[in-house]
Order: sequence, then structure tokens, then C-alpha cells
Amino acid sequence: MAAADLSVILPRVLIVSRRSVRKNKFVDFVGEYHLDLIVSYGAVPVIVPRVSGVHMLLDSFEPIHGVLLCEGEDIDPSFYEAELSGLSPEELEEGFTGAECRVWGTLYQDIGKELSMKLGEDSRVVHMDYDDYDGHRHVVSVVEKTPLHSWFKDSLEDDGKMEIMVNSYHHQGVKRLAQRFVPMAFAPDGLIEGFYDPDAYNPEEGKFIMGLQFHPERMRRPDSDEFDYPGCPKAYQEFVKAVIAYQTRLNSSTSVPKSLKLDQEMEKKRKVIVRSFSIARNIYAGDRKMNPSKQSELEAGAEFLESNTALSLQQETRLKQMGATVRNASSYLNRLKLNEERESLARKVMGKMSVEQISDLMSFYHMMGQICSEMLERKLHGIVNETWPLERLVWC
Repeated sequence: MAAADLSVILPRVLIVSRRSVRKNKFVDFVGEYHLDLIVSYGAVPVIVPRVSGVHMLLDSFEPIHGVLLCEGEDIDPSFYEAELSGLSPEELEEGFTGAECRVWGTLYQDIGKELSMKLGEDSRVVHMDYDDYDGHRHVVSVVEKTPLHSWFKDSLEDDGKMEIMVNSYHHQGVKRLAQRFVPMAFAPDGLIEGFYDPDAYNPEEGKFIMGLQFHPERMRRPDSDEFDYPGCPKAYQEFVKAVIAYQTRLNSSTSVPKSLKLDQEMEKKRKVIVRSFSIARNIYAGDRKMNPSKQSELEAGAEFLESNTALSLQQETRLKQMGATVRNASSYLNRLKLNEERESLARKVMGKMSVEQISDLMSFYHMMGQICSEMLERKLHGIVNETWPLERLVWC
């Protein structure tokens, strides 16, 4: 087997798997069309399974240069502060277990009940046809001077109209678009079928945030892999272009000089530092019983990290997480003990709370976590404008 060229590392795209029930067991999967297109344009799909505890391991998936959200179940209305629109419990249960997810702003929980029923027969659109799942199409009007317009430009010019026929697999949809986004296409019933963030869209610079209501990766002719339109795969092509550009930009800002050959004295110091990091890693991994004689060995790692300026941001963050900057192991262990006590107290308090109170608390901290992550990323990378720190494709 030939050795891999480690100097060439392809950009990585994180994809959250879709979950289904088969034979009374959950099965996590991602459609092959998504994976084929990501790979064909030069990126590596990194699939994250929806299993308990995976959020604690997200650091292990790094580096990540893009995020693809594809398909999935309905979004709980509580996440976008919506009421239940008068749907019965049976209808809600049916919807939340069998349909596509639609993200951002607010949503129609059921297009048929909340939108279509209020329109005349001529304006209604069938967004889900169970009898012709892959073959069903409906028309959408494309907005000029948007990415979608540029991807399907040739087909639009040939027809002389700003319309294309798209597939449709959803019973929910965007009701109110978040302020940062701009529509790219509309169905005849007024439903938004595509959107993007113009302030965070420039694939050549590694910026790409957009979403589609339809699935161009599945828009293919019967019994063929030929696309309905030449523009169908363009979203993936431009997305991977942005992912590659983002990786290049990230690498250029975090590159470090090549290692130098050390003399005997420097090699000895290197081994001392490596041992210090190894001890810190063991503490971080949960080995809380440590010989007091080893505490002083952490000093070398701490001093090195405080004085070193050649580490990448990612390396430095990881070392800090390992505890390499801990000057006194006993104080570190005391903090761990304090955290345990706080956790125990929190569990006791939450045990007395109602389900509604716990749900509200979880929603609040989820929101705060998102805000903290965004602000931290901005500060670390010097981002001061209203853009997201991680360029991504949001696919619905």
C-alpha cells in the first residue's frame, strides 16, 4: 500500500446524519447524492451520527471547514417561539415524525393548513406528492442577481422566463425569513424556495451561507443520473469552492515554521516539555489522583505555553484544554472538585423544577451558547461585521 501524502489535506465538510427507524432501531444515514457531489468537487464528508454524547466529542472532528445540513425531521415550534397553529395532537405527532426540517426565522408548521387552504385553487401548490415522490415537480420564480440566478442562468435564458421546475418533499416552509437573508426563489403560492446571506456569500473568499427548499441533487431525469438542468450541481460546486478557500485562508493565518533540528540541550528541554503536556493530558482525561511530586513537572509546559508565540490558535486552544497551563495541579484539582459540587447542587435544584421550567432553561442556555460561540469566533478572528464565523451551506 502506497503511503499517503500527508502534506495534502483535503478540506472537511461536517454533515449531520439523518435518523430513521428500521426494525425498531434507529439508523443514521446521509443520502449518497450529497456525499458524491461533495467528494467529486474535492472535499471530504465528515458524518456526525445523532447518538447520545456525540456533542462531547465534537473537538475530535476538527478541523472542519464547512457545514452541510441536509434533510431531517420537523423542527419543534418551541425553537422559533411559534404557537401550535391549531393543529391537533395527532397531526402534530404525524408531522414531527415524518417530514423535512426547515430552518431559520419562523416556519409554516403545515403548509397545507396554514397557507394553501387560504388560497384559491389556481394559486395552490402541491409541495408533497407521496404518489410521485421523486418525479413530482412544481414551478418556482427565480430572483435576478442572486446565486441561484447565476447557477441556472443558461436554462433561464433558453426558456425566456425566470422560472425553473423543482422537486418538492416538504410540508413545512419558511414563513418569515430572518432579516439577514434575501430570497432567491418563490413558489406560485408565495412560499420562499431559496435564500442566502449577501453579506456572507463570496465563495472565492471562503464565504457561503444559503439554503434551498428543494433538492437539486435529486433533480434528475427518469432512470438516469443526468440532471434536469446543468445548474443543478452548482450549489455544491460553489459550496466546496468556498470550503477550499476557507481552508486556505485558515491555514495561511495559522501556519507555523517548519521544525528545526535540535541540539542535545534543546532536545532534553523538548522531552521535559512533552512530559509536562503528557501529565496535563492525563489530568484532563480524568486521572484526578496524581502524585504530588509530579506537580512541579507541569511548570515546564506552563512556562513554554506562556512564552511561545509560534503555536497555531488551534494548537494553543487544545493545549489549554489539556491543562498544560496549570501551574499548580492541586489548585486545578480543587477547581474540579468545586465544579462537581456545583453540578450536584444544580441537579438538586433542577430536580424540583417543572418540565416547562427546564425546557425554558434549556432553550435559554442553547441560545446563549450560540451567541457565545459566535462572539468568541469573531474576537479570535477579528471579525467585526455581521457575518458567521464558519462558512457553510444550509440545505433544507
